Amino acid sequence: MAALGVPLVTPAPTGGGDVAEGFLEELDRLARRHGTLLVGGISYGAHLAAEWAVANPGRCEGLLVALPAWYGEPGKAPAAVAATLTADLVAAEGVEAAVRWAEAGSPPWIAAELRRAWGRHGDGLAAGLREAAARPAPSLAALRSLDVPAGVAGCGDDPVHPAGAARAWAEALPRGRYVETSLAAVGADREALGRAAVLAFLRALGR
Repeated sequence: MAALGVPLVTPAPTGGGDVAEGFLEELDRLARRHGTLLVGGISYGAHLAAEWAVANPGRCEGLLVALPAWYGEPGKAPAAVAATLTADLVAAEGVEAAVRWAEAGSPPWIAAELRRAWGRHGDGLAAGLREAAARPAPSLAALRSLDVPAGVAGCGDDPVHPAGAARAWAEALPRGRYVETSLAAVGADREALGRAAVLAFLRALGR
């Protein structure tokens, strides 16, 4: 985003089970200040950004998302199942135990990201994960109503955020474009996922 000259605002998450409402309220606040927004996020953040965009089409200039985990109801989506299991572990043994469990089964860069992100939620992590696991993402019908430039990025080797879900988002969005990378590429270059999303967005703009 910096390379495009677009100022980036990354609000800190609210704690506990208010992550979604806190994020949506922050977007409302920013829209009141700036008029219109280009919104985006990764994983659950992608869901919430799209939810806000669908509800506020007149205040949304575009959508830039990576790794959406499902559309519509979560059902047995891998990310929803993983979030629920992690919430159970956090509730039973604490955040540090969950971090150690994640570190044991993840590449070092993913483990580092989880430690950073989960630590920011502290005691509210379990409630936040349960909220994320249960909240519907925008349906494909809702995404079809969002006529703004939209860049969607996925990772072809991510079992938790299936690339098929990201492709379905891009196909449903009237002006959506999709670019795929891989977790292996992101491990070698942490900006690979962001570049994929920005490239998809630029293609949506016809550039």
